[in-house]
Amino acid sequence: MKIAQISLLTLALLAALPLAAQDKSAKPAQLTPEQQAMMQAWEKAAQPGEQHKQLAAMVGKWTTRQTMWMDPDTPPMTETGSATNTLVLGGRHIRQDFRSKWMGQPFEGVGFNGYDNVTGKYYSTWMDSGSTGMYVSYGDYDPATKTYTYRGEMADPASKGAKVPVRQVVRVVDNDHQVFEMYETRAGKEAKTMQIDYTRQK
Repeated sequence: MKIAQISLLTLALLAALPLAAQDKSAKPAQLTPEQQAMMQAWEKAAQPGEQHKQLAAMVGKWTTRQTMWMDPDTPPMTETGSATNTLVLGGRHIRQDFRSKWMGQPFEGVGFNGYDNVTGKYYSTWMDSGSTGMYVSYGDYDPATKTYTYRGEMADPASKGAKVPVRQVVRVVDNDHQVFEMYETRAGKEAKTMQIDYTRQK
């Protein structure tokens, strides 16, 4: 209901602007105290803050090296690729465009990272050419270790869509190096399934 009120209020204000421009004697639209408080809350929620500036350090072009474990008891597969991170929507979110190969075939993915002022959580989304779904996870940042930790669930196509708990860790080594790690929990046991080492392109 609150969102609907905000949307209607915004539309009403936009519709009134051309009329006010034509009639110089027209008075500005008056908002009730409740409407003013609602507008201020939305404006505050929309402003990029320190967390967004911190995430902006990830912007740039990166060379990647992927290490993937299909089975913890077998040697991992390795591959190289590239990632381009760009700021979008006024610095509120980061978009990653990823390109590599998987099992000898071209592979590409698109992900978004950001910080939600309202929930106080970092978020990560991911879509790629290897699936038709989207993965979403939420997490926190530990300044002592410069580490982001996200948690979510992945629908496993090999198990009729059963949800698999996933933990992702992004460790900022320095301005030019980052490490991404992915862990899956199956049958109550967590195992590392992927690591991506990012090196900034010069």
